[in-house]
Amino acid sequence: MAVVIECLDKDGALEIRKANREAHLAHLKSHMDKIIAAGPLLDDANETMVGSVLVMDFADKEAAQDFCDNDPYAKAGLFKSVSIKNWKKVLPAD
Repeated sequence: MAVVIECLDKDGALEIRKANREAHLAHLKSHMDKIIAAGPLLDDANETMVGSVLVMDFADKEAAQDFCDNDPYAKAGLFKSVSIKNWKKVLPAD
């Protein structure tokens, strides 16, 4: 099942993000077979990362939650919120 994962950073947590970025990217790379799209959210000036959006495919929501719980960013306390929502691809058509 495809899901959209939206993670919003705590205010003023850019240093937490920077300190854990390599571990976070390694976590993502270990799940490449599940990633449809992934990248950071940016502030209004398009300069500072303020969160993450991932579109991924998991067997179920529990697997998606496990992925989120084990993200080094989450373990470091970066996020003020994380949401997992079911998603259906419509365009572009396969």
